[in-house]
Amino acid sequence: MTLQTEELVDTSPIAVGVTSIDLNALWRAVRPEMRSRSNDIHIPISFAFAERLCLAYPEADALVVRVAILLHDTGWARVDETKIISEGFGANWRQADIRYEHEVKGCEIAREVLPALGYDPDFVARVTDIIDGHDTRAESYSIEDSLVRDADRLWRFTTTGIALASGWFGQEPSAYCRRLRTDIIPELITAAAHEMALAELERAEALLQTDVLATGVVAPALDGSGA
Repeated sequence: MTLQTEELVDTSPIAVGVTSIDLNALWRAVRPEMRSRSNDIHIPISFAFAERLCLAYPEADALVVRVAILLHDTGWARVDETKIISEGFGANWRQADIRYEHEVKGCEIAREVLPALGYDPDFVARVTDIIDGHDTRAESYSIEDSLVRDADRLWRFTTTGIALASGWFGQEPSAYCRRLRTDIIPELITAAAHEMALAELERAEALLQTDVLATGVVAPALDGSGA
């Protein structure tokens, strides 16, 4: 069931949004982990979407959502980088050991950095409960979990996300955009994320001339992971 909202949904280009600065100390604490697998592009964009989703769903604990999305993929920095694409983006991604491993490592990083910044054990546990399984667990456990999952996927619909992820999956942009419509949009949990995804995708398709440059070749189906 799609999670509805009565709040106004901001569907303007995510690039024009202003990200808040109250978590700058946390960003700095995981700066080394941002160098892996384009995290320094993927995570800030997903973070911006998460902030918009929190405005659309004010009943959610925004701090939990924002911290969880900031840390969710940091674990990629502690896995075998040579296997990230070959194993982490294959046809059987949900069964790939490296997917589980990056979640475990992400939880470890959260437990290392958050207490030092003053976050209490209960808060840390709420964050790690979301990170653990954000790619490999089919179901969402809470509204905060749902917003993180949607934010993790929404970055894909931007021109930047399409450029990076189509390369990871070995697809031309037009084929990747078709799969976003058929495979990823149905996985979005919130109505707000649906609106944002369609708006971003329509802008990206127009900019990238996907209707003109499409070859008509159908690429293999995408997995449902956020990145």
